[in-house]
Amino acid sequence: MTARWRAPAGLHFASARLPDEGELPSFDGATGWLNSPPLTPADLRGTVVLVGFWTYTCINWLRQLPYVRAWAEKYSAHGLVVIGVHTPEFSFEHNADNVRQAVQDMRITYPVATDNNYGVWQAFGNHYWPALYFADAQGRIRHHHFGEGEYAQSEMVVQQLLADAGATGAGMDMVSVDPRGLEVPADWASLRSPENYIGYERTEGFASPGGPVPGKPHAYTVPGRLGLNQWALAGEWTMKEEAATLNAAGGQIACRFHARDLNLVMAPANPGTPVRFHVGIDGQRPGQAHGTDTDANGNGTLTQQRTHQLIRQPGPISDRTFEIAFLDPEVQTYAFTFG
Repeated sequence: MTARWRAPAGLHFASARLPDEGELPSFDGATGWLNSPPLTPADLRGTVVLVGFWTYTCINWLRQLPYVRAWAEKYSAHGLVVIGVHTPEFSFEHNADNVRQAVQDMRITYPVATDNNYGVWQAFGNHYWPALYFADAQGRIRHHHFGEGEYAQSEMVVQQLLADAGATGAGMDMVSVDPRGLEVPADWASLRSPENYIGYERTEGFASPGGPVPGKPHAYTVPGRLGLNQWALAGEWTMKEEAATLNAAGGQIACRFHARDLNLVMAPANPGTPVRFHVGIDGQRPGQAHGTDTDANGNGTLTQQRTHQLIRQPGPISDRTFEIAFLDPEVQTYAFTFG
């Protein structure tokens, strides 16, 4: 989701311009809560509520997070309640310990409802990560936004709903954020590579000769040339619907991409067992183009089930070939994302 909206200075919403989109749905479908006891719409009556759907590996949500975190910090004392609804995409995101660790690592202090069965997702009729829903003090949804961007507009909606509820002292200034790592906005002007999955069910551009061999160990190779947004495996892998698992040390992934950042959602197949890896770009060490999860020589160690930033190029951006080689077996790879 890449919509970009910037408001002229001083623009403010009149409450009459915000439509009534219906009653704030129940959170009864939540499978657990972090940072809070369970909350209900009745509990929240009298407060302005911002509900944000997320899953912790989603790069679009990661880039939205600095703003939501800043809104919670600035406006909670004035009557705003932010609720994160963690609805998982990948199987390991159902793991409560993984979500708890993500909440801690990402400095999320507002309430989080875990939604492993998609009960809250369905109650809202939601279809997107990330998605924001804004409810007024009477428990009516007055605005929504899907995807990244439109941060000034979203914050002005919060300010308007707080003012309608009688809150004072929040001010009209916009929050200032200082994103780092995966939270830095994409370089949209240079981005030519879309998110792509590695499991055979949803992948595109898979270029290893013979194509995917679903559900069975298979020795793959990388072709002599990759076109833009094509990718390939080398070594013995088992490709399943959701992910590809490396069965023997020395396996590789190659990808031809055009973006400042390259990220890879991956995990040790045996949680807690480190997997060493090495990345390169056009056959060379990444140097200054290394990401937060690699060093200048391209070395890294996989210990968690999460999104890993492997390349962040200083520019200029052009078509490049990324390679990652795993020095240990038993790694699961799920998706490429770019920025």
